[in-house]
Amino acid sequence: MLATRAENGCVEYNYGEDVLDPGLIRVSELWESREQLDAHMQAPHMAVWQQERVALGLSERSISVFEAGAGTAL
Repeated sequence: MLATRAENGCVEYNYGEDVLDPGLIRVSELWESREQLDAHMQAPHMAVWQQERVALGLSERSISVFEAGAGTAL
């Protein structure tokens, strides 16, 4: 997490276990641009994570990317 949070363009990077579905880990990320997210996916530490993920038995995943304009605080 520290390596990703230090990357250029990373605004937020968070992991959390779903309180209603134990064992389900949700990851949320906020990037300044799609290009920076794409660069993150090619970062050396991500290749290490892919190997570690498999070794830990984390086999299923679903990734969704949402693009939005500037937000407004409520």
